[in-house]
This record gives sequence, structure tokens and C-alpha cells, in this order.
Amino acid sequence: MSANTASTPAGNRSGSGFRIPKVPFWAQIVAGLALGVLLGWLARSQDVAWLKDTLDQIGSIFVQLLKLAVAPLVFFAILVSITNLRKVNNAARLATRTLLWFMITSLIAVAIGLVIGLLTNPGAGTGLTPKDGQKPENAGSWIDFLTGIVPTDVITPFTELEVLQIVFMAVVAGIAALGLGDRAKPVLVLSESVLELLQKALWWVIRLAPVGTVGLIGFAIADYGWDLIGKYATFTADVYIGCALVMFGVYPLLLATVAKVNPLQFYKGAWPAIQLAFVSRSSVGTMPVTQKVTERLGVPKDYTSFAVPFGATTKMDGCAAIYPALAAIFIAQIFDVQLGIQDYLLIAFVSVVGSAATAGLTGATVMLTLTLSTLGLPLEGVGLLMAIDPILDMMRTATNVTGQALVPVIVAARERILDRDAYNSATFSPIDDIDTGAVDAGDDAGETGRKAAVPVPA
Repeated sequence: MSANTASTPAGNRSGSGFRIPKVPFWAQIVAGLALGVLLGWLARSQDVAWLKDTLDQIGSIFVQLLKLAVAPLVFFAILVSITNLRKVNNAARLATRTLLWFMITSLIAVAIGLVIGLLTNPGAGTGLTPKDGQKPENAGSWIDFLTGIVPTDVITPFTELEVLQIVFMAVVAGIAALGLGDRAKPVLVLSESVLELLQKALWWVIRLAPVGTVGLIGFAIADYGWDLIGKYATFTADVYIGCALVMFGVYPLLLATVAKVNPLQFYKGAWPAIQLAFVSRSSVGTMPVTQKVTERLGVPKDYTSFAVPFGATTKMDGCAAIYPALAAIFIAQIFDVQLGIQDYLLIAFVSVVGSAATAGLTGATVMLTLTLSTLGLPLEGVGLLMAIDPILDMMRTATNVTGQALVPVIVAARERILDRDAYNSATFSPIDDIDTGAVDAGDDAGETGRKAAVPVPA
């Protein structure tokens, strides 16, 4: 009896010696998906209004909790990430190459979206007509995009959640802090502390993802039903296939040929962030986990703290490349508008330059309206896609976050600052191991030793 007690880990036994098994986070997510589909089907088939409303409230509260942390998290993450570049040799070159790879992968993604759309004709045979569309209340345009970068005051962007303006202020503050040098140190110490506090609080929200999944998936099924989804079958399949080709075709190819690393190891290390992105539908909400898994893949922390937050607000291969390309073709076919070569080139241009308009939030409506207005397509087409948007957004966001972890790995490998031993030892560890507090507490010494062993090019 005493030997039994001694061999049982503390915290995993009850008074009787019974040990409650720990359910992996991915299993909790899968259970949430299954339960959400079941409850959604039940609410729709049996017309249970209270169940539908409950699912809606659960999903809405989860998304609202994520959005609550977005504004301050983006500001302090970008501010700290820019100032952290002072610790990295050749910071300007790293930043430039990061942006370059953002653009390269976006171009590849939008090309795949266009090819799939032209081959499958997603708008044909749906039974949808222009009358089914509805013009969105808020539409994006290049004038709004450009003038909307600079805020009129420092308060409104936070209260109205204007993420692009928050990014602008954070970049200005970060550059100013770099210019002040040591005099800005108290502000930087405070910013880093606030960022850690926000990430810890957001982690508690992330733990609620299985419950949020029940509400989000359940309400989608209860509200839209399978019949409506059937009308968008080709378009939905196109988005999922396009994202899958980028995630599991293009990205592994780049890892193997450009970074010269094992692609499977990347997915082992990045999986916690990918699965959370699929459920939460928020690149910014997933950002703390994305940063942790990227560090676990051997990318130096000082560089990761710049590349991941910056990517979470500007790197959108799913929402800003594949999706608008397919959506533009879909809407053009519904409204019987012929697109030419110049239109496809415009789509590629908007995807690369305007991707910051998505700003890492749930949904890609702003990016879609920006694309449609550039092409001169009817904005009423946005209404055609709003009903199915939550289902599409899961795969889009997973693709976004995968790309946000991929680019730092590629750049670090090319610059020879990637810890290949750490990369090659990455595993499918549960998301619980990526907790900010747990990782930082146990890895400080290892991280210091790792950074010391990483060669930094002159």
C-alpha cells in the first residue's frame, strides 16, 4: 500500500488511490465538435428554440472573450516585438526577409485559389441568384483602407477595435522607443509585463475552447442546416481543398527545399496552434500559442516575438489569398460578370498588399469587400457568403496560423539561426504544455543555453 502511494504522482490521485485520466486538449476539441453537431442537429430538427439560443450565447461569449483581449494584446505584442529586434543581429534583414516570404507565400496561395476556382466553377449550379445577395453595412475600399490606417485619436481604435490603427500606433511607439534607447527602458519593462499578463489571461480563455466549440458549431448547424450548406458544396470544398493544398502541399515543399528541414517535424511542433486556430477562428486569439510553438520549433525567441505578432495581423494566406480569389470567381458567376486576366492580376495584388485589412480577427468580410470593390463586382455578393462564413473560417484561420509559424522557421533556417536540435525533437505534445507560465518557468535555462548555442550571422 505504501509503495503504491509513493509511486502515484501527487495531484493525480484521490483519497482512495483512484486516478482520474487527463483528457488531451485535442480530444476535448473533437468531443466539442461532435457534441456541437449533435446539439445543433437536435435544435434544428426538433425546432428547440431555447437550445438554439443557448448555443448562440455560448459561442458568442467565447468569441467576445477572445475579442476582449485583441486590442491591448495587438498593441503591446507589436510594440514589444519591434523593440525586441534590438537584441537580434541583422534585425533589418530579418524583418525584410520575413515580409518577403509573407508576400511569396501569399502569391502562391492566391494562385492556387484562382486555379481551383477556374477549374471547378463554384458559382455554377447553385440555384442562387443576385436577389439572394445582400449588401453589407460596412464595405472596404482602398480609400477607407489607406485613410483608416492613421487614427483620429488614441482611444477610438481600442473602443471600436480598429486593429489596423492599433498596429500603426504600436509600430510608431516601438520605433520611437528604439530611438530613445535606455530612456525608454521603464516603458518597455512595463509593456513586457502587461503583455505577459494579457497572454496569461487569454490562456484562460483558450482553455474554454472546447465549450466554445460546442456553441459555435452547434449554432451554425441549427441556424443554417445541411440544406443551405449543400448549395455551397462546391465553394466550400474549394476553400477546404485550396487551404489543404497550401497547408499540406506548398508549406511542406518550402520546408523541405528552402528551409531544408523535415516537414513532419514542423507539423508535430505547430499542431497545438493549428488546432486552436481551427476552433477559435482568430489568428490574434491564437497568437500566444503560435509564438510558443514557433519557439519550440527552434526559432530564437527574440525573432519569434517579432515575426509571429506581425504575422498575426498581416499574414493571411487563408482569409486574404485563397478565400477572396475563390469568392470573387463565385460571385462573378452568380452575377454573370466575366473576369479577365487583368482582374485575376488585381486579385493577386489585393491579396498581397491588402491582407492587413483582415487584421487577424474572426471573418474576412473586410478583405472580401476590398477585393470586390477593386474588381467592380457587386458588394451584394458578400451577403451570399455570410451564411456559410463560420464553416469556411475555421479552415481559413488554420491556414493563416500555419503560415504565421512557417515563415519564421524558413527565415531562421535560411539565416542559420534555427536550433535544428530543438526542431528535430518537436513532438505532438498536448496544448497544456504550451501554457505561458509552465513553459517559461521550466525553459528559462534551456532557452538561455539554446540562444547561446545558436550561431548569429555577421
